[in-house]
Amino acid sequence: MVYDVMVSGKPHRLELEKVDAGWKCRLDGKEVHVDAVLPRRDVLSLLVDGHAYEVKREQTATDLHLWVGSTRFPVEVRDPRSLRARQGGAQDEKGPRKIVAPMPGRVVRLLVAEGAEVEAGQGIVVVEAMKMQNEIKSPKKGMVKKITASEGAAVNSGDVLAVVE
Repeated sequence: MVYDVMVSGKPHRLELEKVDAGWKCRLDGKEVHVDAVLPRRDVLSLLVDGHAYEVKREQTATDLHLWVGSTRFPVEVRDPRSLRARQGGAQDEKGPRKIVAPMPGRVVRLLVAEGAEVEAGQGIVVVEAMKMQNEIKSPKKGMVKKITASEGAAVNSGDVLAVVE
């Protein structure tokens, strides 16, 4: 998996590859030895090249920030594999919109039921990937027409989890 990450306005490329029981990590082309544990929701304990860090995620409807110790960093993450799809559908709010899994993982929770009215940015499904829980949000205001995901199910990147109309 490859991610383009902006941290405080500076671009970085993060490459992750699943190997055995862990991950191989390259940051801006340089291999970095990382051991990661998710001790609680939105907190990641990292051991990077022998240095320990606690990273806390703070997310609002419009912004993502990471706290490393007492320092707060504005962050934007882009998955180049899905960028084309997001750009193509972002302008059209009319008609049904598919909520897809952004990465392979396991469905942990369904946050809404079929037929529920949702706001843009409201959580629909929680998918666990790489020991982190990711809330997949509605791209628009509308009604949940269909939920195709079920709790405990394994999903692949691009699998349709729900449809909002």
